[in-house]
Order: sequence, then structure tokens, then C-alpha cells
Amino acid sequence: MMDFGLHIANYFFYAFHTVLILFNLFGWLIPKMRRLNLISLLATFGSWGLLGVWKGWGYCFLTDWHYRVLRALGERGMPSSYVAFIVDKITGLSPDIHLVDLSTVGLALLALLCSIWTNLRNAKLKKIG
Repeated sequence: MMDFGLHIANYFFYAFHTVLILFNLFGWLIPKMRRLNLISLLATFGSWGLLGVWKGWGYCFLTDWHYRVLRALGERGMPSSYVAFIVDKITGLSPDIHLVDLSTVGLALLALLCSIWTNLRNAKLKKIG
């Protein structure tokens, strides 16, 4: 019965974490989601940086929790990067971890800048109109 719960948790993390990554990258494109997107991105960077002080830079509590579930299910040899893990699961390829980390941070920073810009622009438009 414990395995069933672990499998449910595993599928939940696959779905939730992947959707969250996509939302962080593209949520700023949806006007009604822009504020939530900014909050989500700030929480992500907070996890990476603030929690990273104690857990190691780039620490993501969702990755940690999912990896605990996966280890309990017998998975071994997972990369430190969840994005690299997902790329490997989807394609069967093991991407260069440094390239994945650089791309992850670069795209997340770009998404943060877009989110800040669209949120500031929305606030300015509300003041004008």
C-alpha cells in the first residue's frame, strides 16, 4: 500500500513541478497570471538562493521532495538538476549538467525580467487608465 502512495506522489511531482517550470517561464504572457507568475519566480529564486545558503546554491525543495520519493521507489543516480532529470526521462539523453544549469538560470532570469517588466507596465497602465 505504501508503494501506491509513493507512486501517486511521484506522478504528482512530475506533473506539478513540470507545470510550475513552464508557468515560471511563460506565465508572464498571460495578463491575469502576471502577478502570480512574479510571485512564483521570486519564490523559485528564493529557494535557489536563500535556502541555497544552507542546502547548496540552486536548492529546490520540490526537487528534494521528489527525489526522496524516487529514491524510496528505487531510483538511483539522479542528477542534481531536475531539468536535466526531466530531459533524461523524456529523451533518454543525459545532457551536460553545466549547460543545463546555465540554461536553467539564464531562462529563469529572462522570465523574471519579462515578468517584472510586464507587471510594472500593467501597474503604469492602470494608473493612466
